[in-house]
Amino acid sequence: MAPLLFVCLFQVQLIHYNQDLYANYSEAAKSPHGIAVVSIFIKLSENSNAFLNRMLNRDTITRINYKHDAFLLMGLNIADLYPDTIRYITYEGSITIPPCYETSTWILINKPVYVTQMQMHSLRLLSQNEPYKIFLSMSDNTRPAQPLLQRCIRTNINFNKQGRDCPNNRALRPQYRVNQWLLK
Repeated sequence: MAPLLFVCLFQVQLIHYNQDLYANYSEAAKSPHGIAVVSIFIKLSENSNAFLNRMLNRDTITRINYKHDAFLLMGLNIADLYPDTIRYITYEGSITIPPCYETSTWILINKPVYVTQMQMHSLRLLSQNEPYKIFLSMSDNTRPAQPLLQRCIRTNINFNKQGRDCPNNRALRPQYRVNQWLLK
């Protein structure tokens, strides 16, 4: 799988396409089992994120302001972005870019990464347009709501087990509390 990095409002999406079945992202996005999205939620904190410190430093961030800008950043390990957990929720769904093809396997990491207000501000200064178009912030990239289509949600989280997996230290009913639990 070849990763692409999209940063959204309070969420990082690591988008991969299936290189074994498809020649490129465009082909995979339209095809069954073409895309896998690892979604990591972001929570504001006083502590900075070391991965984002490296990615958002002045030398780097000034070179990647617009869509399709690129800058080779050596020694950056994407694994350092992930929170310290092996727990996740997964479901089959749609990609986030219209026309929102139903070709994506979503993997939602159950713990957020923490960023400072300044790091969040730096991410919001990135544009999702080319330089010759009107500035459109990365924070303005919401998509239309999609139908649920009887999605089956799977997880390796034991909601009946009390302890580290449950932030409230009590069993949760995932069908009612998953979204609140993910954001804690």
